[in-house]
Formats: sequence, structure tokens, C-alpha cells
Amino acid sequence: MNGAESLLRTLLNNSIDLCLMNPGTSEMQFVSALDRAPGMRSVLCLFEGVVSGAADGYARMSGKPAATLLHLGPGLANGLANFHNAHKARSPVVSIVGQHSTQHLPFNAPLTTDIEQLARPVSGWVHTLTSPGRMGAATIEAITAALQPPGQVATLIVPADYSWCEAGAPGEAIVRPVRELPDPARIRAIAEILRSSGSAALLLSGRALLDRALVAAAKLAAATGVRVFADRYAARMQRGAGRFAPEKIPYFPEPALESLAGIEHMILVEAYPPVSFFGYPNLPSLMAPPDCPMHVLATPEEDGTGALEALAEECGARKAPGPAATLRPELPRDGALTAQTIGRTLAALMPDDAIITDEMVSSGEAVWRELEGAPPFDYLAVTGGSIGQGLPVALGAALACPRRKAIALEADGSGMYTLQALWTMARENLDVVTVIFANRSYRILNIELRRTGAAEAGPRAAEMMDIGHPNLDWVALARGQGVEATRATTAGEFAAQYGAALRDRGPRLIEAVLAD
Repeated sequence: MNGAESLLRTLLNNSIDLCLMNPGTSEMQFVSALDRAPGMRSVLCLFEGVVSGAADGYARMSGKPAATLLHLGPGLANGLANFHNAHKARSPVVSIVGQHSTQHLPFNAPLTTDIEQLARPVSGWVHTLTSPGRMGAATIEAITAALQPPGQVATLIVPADYSWCEAGAPGEAIVRPVRELPDPARIRAIAEILRSSGSAALLLSGRALLDRALVAAAKLAAATGVRVFADRYAARMQRGAGRFAPEKIPYFPEPALESLAGIEHMILVEAYPPVSFFGYPNLPSLMAPPDCPMHVLATPEEDGTGALEALAEECGARKAPGPAATLRPELPRDGALTAQTIGRTLAALMPDDAIITDEMVSSGEAVWRELEGAPPFDYLAVTGGSIGQGLPVALGAALACPRRKAIALEADGSGMYTLQALWTMARENLDVVTVIFANRSYRILNIELRRTGAAEAGPRAAEMMDIGHPNLDWVALARGQGVEATRATTAGEFAAQYGAALRDRGPRLIEAVLAD
């Protein structure tokens, strides 16, 4: 068995049965081995940033790694932005990167790069294979590293000749690492804070924003009066009617500071202290009050769900309040097409258990407020701020959950970074509805220009934030990649097109031309 087949079979032995790829010459042995390992689903992406972003979305929804296959250092470099987002999302990914054959590497060929140095900033584990006989063992090490709580990108670099050489038997299945509960003494100490403080807050992130943890948080809020906040950059959040809804910390620092004002103790559950996205003149970076101590209930590596349940038991919080009464909003059938009317339409028609990926940027807050009455859904946020994650994350989520409707909410500017994801959605016939928020502008930069004290935009500065000359034609862009697309300019048109897209399976795109 050659090295490439040994690698593939080691992945399959560990239930890693999806490989997202954009291969090149050094990876051809791996590509050839796919026909000898039919259990591996291989998905071609036309850009490496789609590969890395889709692996992130798949991990967020499946809880297990996909493998990715990229070509040498430049191929990895093309995927780094979304590996950065995957790193911030704590997503497990087994990233396989081809390297020149060992006899060719000393000659400094055009594609020669220091792959390890490129991989380190976004990877928790990086290793270059040292012999073909270690292929199975090194792949096991990569899988183990990727699954190490809370999850990380593990990069295995494979010289081409080690793929075609004899490599021996594949690695066997590993025992998946288990998250540990925090020390009971820590739980008791935090219970005492909740009993004695009149103004404490829980900040939830990671798995602490999924159903079981939310039930425990609801019990604590009802019994102790603790306020509960959600990390707005958490990888996955379960929301919708019938679920306890933590407060999402606002994006901009002024409302965030106001929201957190008066908190005397902040308790972190798989979360880090809340900071603003950027630093601004005359504003702090930390959003909690400066004299507010931070207490860790569970680190990102620990079992935050179990910790919340144990804390609720310690506090005698055994009853969750009934779900707040929520009604679906009325479907807008006429009028201007705005972020608010889009959000209202999304909530009015959304099917149960939809998956929403959010890269709306400047439209996000308005849409979020309208989703309160939507049926239960999963929400996948921007985690690392690297533009171009929305469409690939939706692609990966749809691969992980093929029976659920994925809805990608995407700004027109950021959508252009990885629009090749549409081609893979069409090729794999994935059930994704993409809504493009077309405002013909990098609108968030217009806002940030003023916020950073750079004054109003003059003519030349304004040109750098205007993407409307010429207008992007998202209908043509989508159809050119095999995705049926329409354009909506009024609330009524959008409601009709969105409703039709929900009724049909397969990829659809709606270009929503915003009035404001």
C-alpha cells in the first residue's frame, strides 16, 4: 500500500469521510487513491479559500473534522484567511498539504516555500512527514491533534515521494478525547458569587451556546437573576422560538459598554473576556467595566455544558422558565426592500431547523432583531473577521446536514472573495439559499471611516468604498456557475422569490438590491 492510500484509509478508519480539495501535481497520488477508497467523499472546490471555509462550516455542524487537500505553500496561502476563521471558531480540521518530493526540494523550484511557517499562525499542530513508513502514525497524530478540545486545525505536510512509496498499514481508530469538567471547587466558588452578587453575568461561547447549555443557563437566570450574554463571534449558536436567548453583545463599543455597564462579576463559560472588534480613539478595548473581575467557570477546552448544569444544581436552580411567547412576524408583501424587511421575511417563512450563515456585515444587526420570532435555527457567525467565509461556511454546513435548509446571508462585497463556492454548491446539488445584500458599497468601511476619526470621505476616499461602478451582476455570476438566480428590488418580490427558493431543493441565489 503506498503512502497516499495509507493516509486515506487512516482517515476513514477514524470516520473522517469527507475531503475538500484543490489538488496539484504533488497530490496526484492522493487523487488516484480515491478510487481505491470508495468510502471517502471527495469534493472539488475551485479556490482554496472555499476549501478551508467549507471545512470550517462542516466542523461547526458535524462536530468532526473534514480533511482538506491543498497544493504546496501557495495553495495553503490561498486558504489561510478561512483557516484563520476556522482557528477562531475552534473547528477541528485535518489539513493535508502536499510538498515537493524530497529529492526535488533542495533545488528551490518556483513553488518552493516554507509551508510550516505559513501554517503555524492558523494551526494548533504542524508536522512535516519524515518518512513514508510514518504515514499512518503521522496521520493519527494529526487526527488526535485536530480533535483535541476545543478543536483546532492540524496541518500535515506530505512530500510527494512519500505518497508514491510503500508505506505499510494504515493507522487504526483512536479514542476520541473527552472534555473534562472543571474542578468542583471552582463551581462552588462561582455559585457563591451568584448567591452574593446582585449584578453578575455569564458570558457563553463554544458549546455553551447549544441547547443543553442554554437550558441550564435559563435555570440559573431564573433562580439567581444572573444576566446571560452570548459571545457574538461564537462559531455556532442555537436560537429561535422556544429557546432561551442570551443577549448578544453589540458590535460597536459604545452600545457594548452600555450593555455591560454595572456588571460586578463576569463569569466566562468557554469564553474569553469581551473585547471590541477594533480599537478606536478614546475608547477601551475591554467591553466589561474596568473594575469587573473575570471568573472562569469553564475554559474553552473544558465541558462548559456540564459546568453550567453542575452550577445550576449547586445553586438549586432546577426549573427553567417557560419559553417566552413569540409570534412569527407578518410577511411583508409590499414596500421598500431593506435589511429589516428581509429579516422579517426570513423569519416569517423560515423552515424549522434551518442553518443560517451570516456575513451580512453592515446589515447584520437589523436582520438579527427580526429573527426573534423565527422557528428554531442554528446560527453560524463570523468568527475571525476574515472576509469571505459566508458562502464556504454555508457549503460546508450543507455537506454536514444535507436534510436541513442552509441559508447564506451574504454582503455583495464580501461575497466576491469566495463566490466560487457557488460552483461547488451546484456541482454537489446542495440545498443552500443564498441571499446577497446588494448595497453596491463596502458600507461598513463608510461607517468605520468616521468612527476611527478619519473624517468624512472625500471623492477619492469614497471611490475606495464604492463597488457600484460597474454594478456587480450577481444573477449572471450565479448562473455562470450553475446556480439558478433572481433579483429582487421590492419587499414583495423578495418574499415571492424567497418562498419559491424554500419550496425547491438545491442551490438558489437571490440578489436583494437594498433601497437604503
